[in-house]
Amino acid sequence: MLYIWDIEKIIKNTLHEHNLDINYEVNNNLTAPMSYNVSTNTIKFNYLQVNGYKGKIRINETDENFVKIILYHVIGYYLDFKKNKHDLRILMYGDEEEKENLKSEIETNAWEYGRTLVPEKLLKSYDKVRELDKMLIKS
Repeated sequence: MLYIWDIEKIIKNTLHEHNLDINYEVNNNLTAPMSYNVSTNTIKFNYLQVNGYKGKIRINETDENFVKIILYHVIGYYLDFKKNKHDLRILMYGDEEEKENLKSEIETNAWEYGRTLVPEKLLKSYDKVRELDKMLIKS
């Protein structure tokens, strides 16, 4: 079981290691394990969701490495929004196809940009989580 302080420590150390100036906070109302809010430059996490996700995505990694893998993906959103200026108004006012295309592009970018930070020893696991996550979303 991962506790709030465990996850906070992993996030703090990982952000420091990569010299990233991103805020982070716990949010027990979050419906995902972690998310990135571009307007507040904040990574939010729900430790119960992280533990539940860990139960669904079964990979042979330590708790710390599992959290890092999720975190690298979330940092990928930060990197995407830094590099690409998406028109987020589409998410509110676009038609369904436009919304789905933008969401898909942002998600793909987040996985790709996040992967650039992943240490060599975790690349295989990162790719496996990406694959399993895709299957979870479909089901």
